[in-house]
Amino acid sequence: MEIQQLDVHDDAATRAFHDVEQAVARHDRPHAVTRTYDALLNTWRNPSAYRRYLPLVAVVDGEVVGSADLGFSLQDNTHLADLEISVLPAHRRRGVGRALHEGASRLRGAEGRTSACGEVYAVPGVDSPGLAFATGLGYRSMHEEDHLLLPLPATPPAVDPGGYEIVTWRDRCPDEHVDAYCEMRTRMNHDVPVGELDLEPVDMTVERLRVGEERTGRSYSSIVAAARRREDGVFGGYSLTYLGHGTDHAIQDDTLVMPEHRGRHLGAALKAATLRIVLAEHPERVAIHTWTDPDNHAMYRTNTAFGYRAVERMHEMQLSDGNV
Repeated sequence: MEIQQLDVHDDAATRAFHDVEQAVARHDRPHAVTRTYDALLNTWRNPSAYRRYLPLVAVVDGEVVGSADLGFSLQDNTHLADLEISVLPAHRRRGVGRALHEGASRLRGAEGRTSACGEVYAVPGVDSPGLAFATGLGYRSMHEEDHLLLPLPATPPAVDPGGYEIVTWRDRCPDEHVDAYCEMRTRMNHDVPVGELDLEPVDMTVERLRVGEERTGRSYSSIVAAARRREDGVFGGYSLTYLGHGTDHAIQDDTLVMPEHRGRHLGAALKAATLRIVLAEHPERVAIHTWTDPDNHAMYRTNTAFGYRAVERMHEMQLSDGNV
């Protein structure tokens, strides 16, 4: 077995990496939301001032049997590395995953990163190979969320936003809303539950937003609904949905209601607004996915009212050098 650093401009190598990633997700997780090959290339082959990637592969007899997606944030959380490891089922329990982890650990150490974090998933009633593997390496589950799924088409509930109007846009935030939107995105980053993760919230600047919109837009369409108070034009919340190019699903990502605007059912109104657009403009979508902390009772109730059901539990795992 050989652990190799992958050349992201090698088409055959990147295709083999993606094939492993897809095969593992299909085997372990019936409802996994995976990235397309084009999305992977767009991430790796377009340099960013905010992210850097050093992917690895495990090769046995000329075949790629495992992958490690290692990434670094460049302007915040510079103590962290993100790591996702996949090993083909037929090659498990042979040291492949551990060898990939050792290779990734050497690279993150060379980058001065003292901690690694990543996501693993557990399907109800089924042993999770990812959770067992990560725990065996010394990782701890620092935060949990349920992966919720809503089959489409679905009927959005009728929600009256009261003294608010719902403003929507696609892909790029209009210039006249960008400052308010960045303020809400920053609040989301500070308020989102992260459990015990050693993770610093990131402030959203206009520059960072625009870079993210451009990069994400290569692989995903996005829909944003924002609640604006009629009496003074102040924004009180937003909801963001992504639609992967070349896929048949949608991803309900952020939903935030600013603290001073809560208690008015704005979260439900915002989710309903984006869902209506998905149904009207993207009838090919067969499901929409979201992730919610079970302890976030208000948002969980909202999602349940829409018809979402839990299909797996996501664990955010972390390992710090001082705790190995």
